Amino acid sequence: MLAALKRWASRIVRDVTALWLAARDRRTPLGAKLMAALTAAYALSPVDLIPDFIPVLGYVDDLILVPLGVWLAVRLIPSELMDELRERADRIEPPRSRLGLLLVAVVWMTLALAVALWVLRPTGV
Repeated sequence: MLAALKRWASRIVRDVTALWLAARDRRTPLGAKLMAALTAAYALSPVDLIPDFIPVLGYVDDLILVPLGVWLAVRLIPSELMDELRERADRIEPPRSRLGLLLVAVVWMTLALAVALWVLRPTGV
């Protein structure tokens, strides 16, 4: 079972790298390109939306959100192109995404601002 999980994880990493390539490939349809870019940016980000140290929830993105995004993006990309991108992805190291870091930072700052505004809101007494 552990070997099967390792194979699954390595396929996810390969597909994320292929999606990173797809987001930059002119042959990728626009909708697929956007989904591939968002999925790859988030998956390759050096930080998670939900930090892994938070029990249970910290792994939700790694076990559900990223594979779901990969699945959807792969379905939107023509299979011949995806096969080619997977072959290219096998030959390169997965990149890091500064865009993903920026997206996660923006989400966290927006949440912090929303909480601050909620806490500091005037009471209607």
